[in-house]
Amino acid sequence: MAGTGYVLQPGEGRNIDLGAFSMSVKATGDDTGGLFTLLEADEPPDFGPPMHIHQDCGEAFYVLQGEYNIFIRDEEFRCPSGSFIFIPQDTPHGFRVGNVPSKKLNLYLPAAMMGYFDELSSAIAEGKADDERLGQIALRNGVEVIGSVPEGYL
Repeated sequence: MAGTGYVLQPGEGRNIDLGAFSMSVKATGDDTGGLFTLLEADEPPDFGPPMHIHQDCGEAFYVLQGEYNIFIRDEEFRCPSGSFIFIPQDTPHGFRVGNVPSKKLNLYLPAAMMGYFDELSSAIAEGKADDERLGQIALRNGVEVIGSVPEGYL
């Protein structure tokens, strides 16, 4: 689709089942000529990944509903619906969903992370998602995990 443009209506996009949460693919590097990846995430209360670093892209979030606590380096930010967050490449970060189910857009610049989420989804479906496998998947996809994996992520 790169170079042709396209429209996705509400609810459209390829679903990625990640067990505790799901993501809807809105745009990939193939769609955007490598410029960006855009995903929509629906996440349960208190959910969040380990602290990590993206070695090959910057990341931005836009909170559509609910609330997130965003951790950037050693700072924490409360981010309700309507908040925008930008995290440069090579910056330690993580997040935790607040007390209610929440939804956000994830933007990766340049395009990245599709391999990570697709591999993680396969590992979860196969019942082979553990801390060690998560670390291997992350490293193959330009992500360095620098904190412990919180309960409920896998």
